[in-house]
Amino acid sequence: MSTSDPRHYDVILSPVITEKATMGSEFNKVTFKVARTATKPQIKDAVEKLFDVKVKSVNTLIRQGKVKVFKNRVGQQSDVKRAIVTLEEGHRIDVTTGL
Repeated sequence: MSTSDPRHYDVILSPVITEKATMGSEFNKVTFKVARTATKPQIKDAVEKLFDVKVKSVNTLIRQGKVKVFKNRVGQQSDVKRAIVTLEEGHRIDVTTGL
């Protein structure tokens, strides 16, 4: 594992473990929650340094927060930025293990 800058942990917040994200792992894709201000080059650099892999591409999306009702109170979930990182052939990230 290469030495990493602590700022990389501010870019990559957590892996997304959903059914859809798990299906993407068959195609060398890993999904992460990232900071709202993170750019694609910053995300690529952080993933390469933290996990010691080679990144092919980064796609980002912002999931708008949903309106939820709980006990007649209306609440708004926060918007979340996600990054779908495609890895080069032969590289893997196992998100079930901690960093």
